[in-house]
Amino acid sequence: MDRYTEQRLFGLLARASAALVVGVLAMVISVTLYRGGRVFLTDPAVMITPPGSRYMLDGGGGFLHAVLGSIFIVVPATAIAILLSLSTAVFLQSDYSSERTSEIINMFLNVLWGTPPIVYGVFVLTVIIAVGAQTSLFFGIIAIAIFQYPIMTRYTDEALRSVPGAVKEASYGLGSTRFETARITIRSALPGIVAGVIIGFARGIGDAATVLFTAGRSTQMPGGLFEPATTLPILIFEQAASFNAEVRAHAYAASFVLIIAVLTLIIASKLLAGKYARFAPGGRHS
Repeated sequence: MDRYTEQRLFGLLARASAALVVGVLAMVISVTLYRGGRVFLTDPAVMITPPGSRYMLDGGGGFLHAVLGSIFIVVPATAIAILLSLSTAVFLQSDYSSERTSEIINMFLNVLWGTPPIVYGVFVLTVIIAVGAQTSLFFGIIAIAIFQYPIMTRYTDEALRSVPGAVKEASYGLGSTRFETARITIRSALPGIVAGVIIGFARGIGDAATVLFTAGRSTQMPGGLFEPATTLPILIFEQAASFNAEVRAHAYAASFVLIIAVLTLIIASKLLAGKYARFAPGGRHS
């Protein structure tokens, strides 16, 4: 086989692989939107209706409790992860740490990023058992924050490293301190940092394994920080296995809400990343 034939063959395989991935993704999204959309056509208020007393048995009511549970867990967790990841990413810059130290920390961040989410859940569950507590909204927040931390840190680190060196040089040339220079660098890298935060938020709101053992399961509205709460992914996991067709239909409706939220967040992050790229070294300035 000559090299031109090999090139055409590998090109064909690459296009076929891409088509397969896109096709499967399109099928998953289409089925979810179709089946979930049908539920909203018959019951538009299902997302803003509290669950009935027999919700998991007959599907009476809606899944407002899961929507609020997801929001009450992921929003505070994201705020915690932002503070931790921003501090770590700033420390990883050459102004604060040596190249060797940065490499070691990045190695551990890669390990954390590659760790399955359920491991974070089991770790927090171990803490819950050790302190004699129960699964609750609070421990769900902690678990999701730990899960989001390496994701946001890597995005923030890359955004800060992409800021032109001239920005720091000009800041130091004007007599700024390291802290003041860090503030200027963060401001320059803000679109990239925000894109990473959005990705972390999307990963957090769509994850079930991390909160499976930490937030608990409940068909009640979130009652407090130390009370069990249900998120959309956990609700979908439970409803999809139900014997009742009405309950399974609500699983598609919850999937509809979740996939729309995640797609919106990912598109927003891509738009922000594109905006950031125009100002990066070598990028096109608008």
